[in-house]
Amino acid sequence: MAGKPSKKARPKKEEAPRAGPAYWLFKTEAEEHSWDMQKARGKKGEPWTGVRNFVARNNMKAMQLGDLGFFYHTGDDKEVVGIVEVCALAHPDASDDTGIWKCVDVRAVCDVPKPVKLSAVKANPKLAEMALVRTARLSVQPVRPEEWAEVCRMGGLDPKTIRV
Repeated sequence: MAGKPSKKARPKKEEAPRAGPAYWLFKTEAEEHSWDMQKARGKKGEPWTGVRNFVARNNMKAMQLGDLGFFYHTGDDKEVVGIVEVCALAHPDASDDTGIWKCVDVRAVCDVPKPVKLSAVKANPKLAEMALVRTARLSVQPVRPEEWAEVCRMGGLDPKTIRV
C-alpha cells in the first residue's frame, strides 16, 4: 500500500515491582505548615496541596502507599525535621479549580532527632547529586535510597528501624 509507512505500536514497558518504598522530600514553609502542624494531624494525615509545578505533580503521581519522605522546612530554617509516609495516592488537589493539579496525603512517622540543615547536605560529598542540592526550588523531589540512608544517618536515625 502506498503512503505513509504504518507505525507499529510500541509495547508498554512493564515496571518491575519495587522491593520497598520509594523516598521523597516534601518542602514547606514552616510558617504555613510546620512539622508540629503535620504531627497534629495524626494518622489521618494531611493533603499536600498547593503544588503548582508539573515535575513535582508528576513526582506525586508516581508515589505509592507506604512511600516515605523527608519533611523539609524552607525559609529561614532550611532543614529536614521529620519523616512522613504517603497515606493516600495522588488525587485532585482541592485547592485547584482547573483540575490539573494533584496531591497526595502524608502522615507524620517520626521526628528527625538532629534536624539536618541544608548547609550540611551541601557539605556532604555523598549528597552532591541529591535533588535538594541540584534542583533546590522543586517542592516535591525524589530521594535515592543511598541519599535517604545518609540523611537519616546525619539526623540520628537508622533508616532500617523507621516504622510506619
